[in-house]
Amino acid sequence: MSARISISLDEMVLLKADARGFSFLPRQPVSSLLSGRHASRLRGRGLAFEELRHYHPGDDIRLIDWKATARLRSTHVRVFNEERERPVLFVVDQRGPMFFGSQRAMKSVVAAELTALGAWRTLEAGDRVGGIVFNDNEIAEVRPHRSQSRLLQLFHQIVQQNQALAGIDSPTDSGATATNRLNEALQNVLHIAKHDHLVVLISDLDGADSDTHRLSTLIAARNDMLVAGIYDPLGASLRGGSGMVATDREESWEIPVEASFTEKFQQSFQNRLDEWRQVFRNLKIPVIPVSTSTSPAEQIRSLLGH
Repeated sequence: MSARISISLDEMVLLKADARGFSFLPRQPVSSLLSGRHASRLRGRGLAFEELRHYHPGDDIRLIDWKATARLRSTHVRVFNEERERPVLFVVDQRGPMFFGSQRAMKSVVAAELTALGAWRTLEAGDRVGGIVFNDNEIAEVRPHRSQSRLLQLFHQIVQQNQALAGIDSPTDSGATATNRLNEALQNVLHIAKHDHLVVLISDLDGADSDTHRLSTLIAARNDMLVAGIYDPLGASLRGGSGMVATDREESWEIPVEASFTEKFQQSFQNRLDEWRQVFRNLKIPVIPVSTSTSPAEQIRSLLGH
C-alpha cells in the first residue's frame, strides 16, 4: 500500500470525530506519558488568586495566609480558582524532509493529522488555539483564538503548504533553504507565546541544532512545551537492496547492500534520537514519538489517553 502524500481541508475537519480519549492536562491516567511517574509532565492550567476570606471549618489549613492572619487577628485563607483557559500553539513542520513515508502516510500528512486532532480537542476544552506553519520558504502564523473560524484558518494554512509540498498546489522550491526554518519558527513562537501557553512542536527535528536547544529553553521557561517527534519506520531502519538509490535534490547515491551499512544507519538514527531525548528531558519537555505507519489518533490515545 502506497503512502498518502497529501491531506485535504475536508479530511482535517472530519478528524473532529477522532479528537477524543486524550488530554493535555496534568491529571493523567497512570499509563499516560504525562502521568506523575515520568520526570516530564505538563503543568496544565494554572491557579489564579481570587480572594482572601475568613477561615471556615473544613478549609484546607495549607491555604491559611499566616501573615494576613497575624495582621487581621483572625484566621484567613487564600482562595484560588483554576484559570479558565490556556492557549495552545501548534508549530507544524511542512519542510522538504517531512515529505517522506514508506507505509501509511508521509510525515507531513501525519503532522497535519496530529494538529487537527489536537486543535479540535483544544477547542472542545474551551481553550484558544492557533499555530505556526512552516516549510522551506515561508512561515505562516495564526494567532490563538477560541473560534472554529480561526481553527479552520490554521487548517487552511497547513493544507496549502502540505499540498505545495506534494506538488498539488504551487510547488515548494526545496533548494531555497538558506536558513534553518525550524529555528525561525521557534523564534516566532517567542513573539506569540509570552507566557502560560502550551506550545506543541510537531516535526521530525531535521536540522535541529544548538540554537534549537536555546530557543526551546526560552520557550519552556515561560510556557509548557510538548514535542511530537514524527518518524518513519524505514527512516529508522534502512536495508539496502540491489538497485536502490537515494536522492537528495540533484545528488543521488546507490544504497549499499552490506549488513554493516544497515547497522551503521540504525546506530546513527538511534544516536540522534538519544541526543534529543536527553536534551528535552533536561528541559522537562515531554517527547511523544509518532510513527507514520499507524493511525495518529490511536497512537495519541495510547500515549496521552485513558
